[in-house]
Formats: sequence, structure tokens, C-alpha cells
Amino acid sequence: MDTFSSLMMGFSVALAPTNLLFAFAGSLFGTVVGILPGLGPAAGTALLIPLTFHLDPTGAIIMLAAIYYGSQYGGTITSVLMNVPGEAASAITCLDGYQMAKQGRAGAALSIAAIGSFIGGTLATLGLVVAAQPLTKVALRFGPVEFFALTVLGIVLVMGLAGKSMIKALIMAVFGLLIGMVGMDPTRGSPRFTFGLTELLDGVGFIPVIMGLFGVAEVFENLQEEGQQVIETTLSSLKPTAQDLKASGWAIGRGTVVGFLLGLVPGMTGTASSVLAYVAERKSSKYPEKFGTGVIEGVAGPETANNAHANAALIPLFTMGIPASPSIAVLMGAFMMNGLIPGPLLFKEHASVAWGVIASLYIGNVILLVLNLPLIPLWVKFLKIPYTILMTIVLAVMMVGAYTVSNTVFDIFVMLLFGVIGYVLRKLDFPLAPIVLTLIMGPPMEKSLRQSLEMSQGDFSILVGSPIAATLLAISAIILLSPMFKYAWKRWVSQTRAQGA
Repeated sequence: MDTFSSLMMGFSVALAPTNLLFAFAGSLFGTVVGILPGLGPAAGTALLIPLTFHLDPTGAIIMLAAIYYGSQYGGTITSVLMNVPGEAASAITCLDGYQMAKQGRAGAALSIAAIGSFIGGTLATLGLVVAAQPLTKVALRFGPVEFFALTVLGIVLVMGLAGKSMIKALIMAVFGLLIGMVGMDPTRGSPRFTFGLTELLDGVGFIPVIMGLFGVAEVFENLQEEGQQVIETTLSSLKPTAQDLKASGWAIGRGTVVGFLLGLVPGMTGTASSVLAYVAERKSSKYPEKFGTGVIEGVAGPETANNAHANAALIPLFTMGIPASPSIAVLMGAFMMNGLIPGPLLFKEHASVAWGVIASLYIGNVILLVLNLPLIPLWVKFLKIPYTILMTIVLAVMMVGAYTVSNTVFDIFVMLLFGVIGYVLRKLDFPLAPIVLTLIMGPPMEKSLRQSLEMSQGDFSILVGSPIAATLLAISAIILLSPMFKYAWKRWVSQTRAQGA
């Protein structure tokens, strides 16, 4: 089946009334998640996974994917109206978006952000359609050895881009691997690291851990913040001027390219895409000194890049089974909970699910464009609810969600424990992304390693016997050792200068 026929089949799945309803609900919930300052797409997606437990796999993934990319736009609303980013990738939008709101042009800023997000997300989805089958054919040639090397590279890339300190990132990665090893040994079938607790025989629940690390920790941290004033806006002010559209055209185009290319890189966050798009606009502008005072390009570029990045980041997941960010890792966990393994076999064994979800991305972008602009006055009223009340409700919903995973109170305690751990790690400036990635990728990485060693009867040289595996592992080693190279280079330069002086 060629790409066009596969996509048409996907639209027949995505346009089913129930799946349309799930896409609408996911877009609505995702916008709410984005509006709640600090909650973020990773925590929001994990928070709402329990809602999909009794849905069919296609509907569940369509809804969760809509929550994921819907939250990208929701964060824009608080950035413009409150000068508080709903999620990290929208932080750069505060610079010009909030200034436009103070000038009475909040509606224009939100409209251009919605239009740019729609264009960026749609074009990035087109890239996913074009790249899906060629990359899948390449990935199908991967055996256990190559897959092990690929998972190692994916984890290392995310660690390298997750924080300022590689040592801290490595510590967090090992912590995630240890959590993933709790439960039954996949080869021997015997308990390991369960400490005699029967609740841990199936491992530590993925959803309670993610809810705790991202959701509960975010609630604890954001309850310390004081409430922010919300700038009012009306439906009549939402229409952008012809000058706004003209000034935003090239910014939207550049933002799409930046977001799409960076979205393909595992570990590169949407924040990086937004910031680089903003820098690109300022560099290419005829009036760079005006940026930060309410320039429409300062909203259009970053917001377009943010949504293009969000959709492009699905390409490594769908084609290679590699989550490119914590949010995508949560989505990958949702796939696995529904008995679906992201990667090349997904298109072969569950083509209707894969192409149905891809087609739903187009539909979801249209829903977001049509849904969010008329509802902006409603979101303004929603944001005026005291933040302590909102966060109390969110915490209660998370506790219910954690309980419904296995219908056990034990998971609530797991969530709260990891909430405290996540809060402390944030205060100590430890990155949380490596924990999520190794928690998700650890078990399949261990499985492929054991399969490889069984094939070679314990000979580790098999891991570098394949040219592809050797190349991927070499790149991983270079990334891990890069801080040492940088330190040695700086030391050599300083010594050379000292001798020259």
C-alpha cells in the first residue's frame, strides 16, 4: 500500500464519529492543560491517561496525541494574557506577546499564534507522512544489536540536552534504569528489587511515577508563586490586521523549518525550537531593537516553531520507536499500555492505528484553530479562578487517576513519593527528562542486549560487529565524553595563552 492510500485509510479511521469526538475532547483537555501554568504537556498527558483505559487503542492514542499537541497552544494563552508561560516552550512568547496584550492587541497576538501553530503543525505532519514509510523500511533491517545501539543513542542524546551537567544527567539516567528494573526478571522470571512487596511484582507503575515527577512536583513548585493579573480580551479584537498577516508570513515559514528540523533530534526540546526561532526572527528583522516591545514576529515565529516541533517529534517515535522528549515518552508509554509497540512494526502490524493517529493530527490542528479562538474569553474567566483552588483540583484528579491505574492505594503513595522526589530534584537542578527516557527505554534496551548476548553466547564483541551498531555506539560515546573534550580543550587553550604571555 503506497503512502497516499495509507493516509486515506487513516482518514477513514480518524473521521469515524467516535474518533472525532476523542480528537475534540483531547484538544479541549490539552488546551486546559496548557493554560494551567507550569503543568506542561508531559504531566498533562500522564494525568489524563486514566481517562483512556476503557477506550479502544486507536481512540485512546488519538485522544492522548490531541492532549499532547493541544497543550502546546494552551500555553500561549497564559503567556500573552498573564506573562506566565503555561509550559516551558511558550516562555519566549511572553517577551512580545504580553507587551502586545498591554497595548490592547492581545487578540491579534493570539490569532497569529493560532494561525502559525496550525500551519506549522500541519506542515510538520506532512513531513511525518512523507518520512514514515522510507524510515520504516530502514528500521525494519535493525536486529537486536542495532536496536540496542539505537536505544543507547536515543537515551544519550536526551541526557546530553537535558541539563547543564552531564554528571547529573547520568545519575538521573541510572535512577530511571533502576526503577525500570523493579519487578520480574524478563529472562529468569524471578522477582528482583521488590523488597518482598507483592505490589511491585509487576514493576513500579509508569503512570504514577510520571504523574509524581511532573504533575505533583509542578503543583508543589507553582503553589509558591503568587497569582498574576489576567489581561481581558474580547472576540472583536481577535481579527489580525493585514499588516499583522504580512509581517508574520516569513516568520511563520522560518518557524516551521526550525521547529521541524529540531523536532527530529531526540532530546531537543520545544523550548529550544522556540528560542532559536525567536533569535532567527530578530537576526533577520530590519528593526531588531523593537523585539521585546510587542513585535508580532516575536509571537509568530516561536509559536509556529513550537507546534512544528511537537508534530515533527513524533517521527522518531513512529518510525524508530525512539521518544524524542519526556512528553513523547509518556505518549510511548500510552502506546505500550494499549499493547502497541511504536516503531517500524507498528505500520506493519497495526497500520490502521498508525495511519489513523497520523490523519488525526491534521484533524486536530483544524479543531484547535476553530475551537480555541472563540473560547478565549472563556479561558480568561477560567484563569481568574484562584490558583490554589485550581491546583487543589488538579492534585485531586491526579490521585484519582493514579488509583484507577491498578485500583490500588499503593499507586497513590508511589505518585506522592515521586512528587516529593521530583520537587527536591528540581530544587537541586537535576534534570528529570533522563529518568523518564530510561524508565521507558530501559526494559526494551535490556531485552535487546540480552538477545544479542544470547546470539553470541556471551561475547560482547557482537555489539560492535555490525557497522550500524558500531557507528551508533561511537556517536553515543563521543556525546558522553564531550564534556571531557571541552574541558581538555579549554585547559589547553588557557595554558597556551599563559605560555605565550
